[in-house]
Amino acid sequence: MKLALIILAVTAAFLVAIEVLLRVLLGFGNPLIYIPDAECGYLLAPNQRVRRLGNRIEINEYSMRTGSIAPLPATESLRLILLGDSVANGGWWTHQTDTIPEIMARQLRLQIHNLATNAQFHSKVNYFNVEVLNCSANSWGPRNQLAYIKRFGLFGALALVLLLNTDDLFTSAPCAGVVGRDRAYPDRKPLMAIVELLNRYLSPKVPTGKLITSSAKNEDTVGCNLEAIRQIKTAATLANIDFILALTPKRHELDQRGSREWEVKARLRLAELVATEKITYIDFLPIFNSAAKPPTFYRDSIHLSPQGNQLVSQTITRQIVTLF
Repeated sequence: MKLALIILAVTAAFLVAIEVLLRVLLGFGNPLIYIPDAECGYLLAPNQRVRRLGNRIEINEYSMRTGSIAPLPATESLRLILLGDSVANGGWWTHQTDTIPEIMARQLRLQIHNLATNAQFHSKVNYFNVEVLNCSANSWGPRNQLAYIKRFGLFGALALVLLLNTDDLFTSAPCAGVVGRDRAYPDRKPLMAIVELLNRYLSPKVPTGKLITSSAKNEDTVGCNLEAIRQIKTAATLANIDFILALTPKRHELDQRGSREWEVKARLRLAELVATEKITYIDFLPIFNSAAKPPTFYRDSIHLSPQGNQLVSQTITRQIVTLF
């Protein structure tokens, strides 16, 4: 009996220690929560602050990965919108200040300061603050992003940047069914950090095919996403703001094999849209390929490393500076 009590006490102490370590060191037990949305598919629940693996993640009142904002920018404030997916969002593996929009904001502040001190541009550059709003969520595609700006608007931004990766050209229509069913989109906090850890690595993902309607399975997915991109560009034009489209490649596209056949076809269709709509377009495939060590730009097959985030931010920032 005494031995059983000792074993029970040791086991309980071990579990408590594991729970504390998971919460304090890794941030388990406090994941980001998602909410279903009929148009957007899903949104990050507003007003969240969590830490994962030491990385701070802040979601504001508009489900952006950005600090709290006013609905419209203050006078003499340069506000931009970056629409994207997990590449733009940064996910749990990226600290808030190291996401692409945050890096862009810092680079733009520096560029504007340099222009303001130049006598040639002094009277034309009078922005004292720069905001780059991070409107993104994991696995969003152009149709999710279009639905977001239809819902919330453009927040008085002076430019809209749509940052996609090749995979986004093949994303399905917005689907709210993943929330609370797929482990990647929890709709509530777990009772324990240990439970979250077990669910994350042991429970199966919900097959996407089970959540897609039969009509959606037969649609021209690439065509639907290209149309969403066109509508996003139209929304920017109607608001009289600049629009920039940027596309990052998947890692295998940098290999000797290059893009798959279906990816090449999708990229050609995108190029036709860019030409027809006269879209300012940044294709990062040749930019990455021209770099000395392109594989260092990735942390996995899609998501970028800190070096990749820096290069993407710098390239988009240079394009934005030419607009202003």
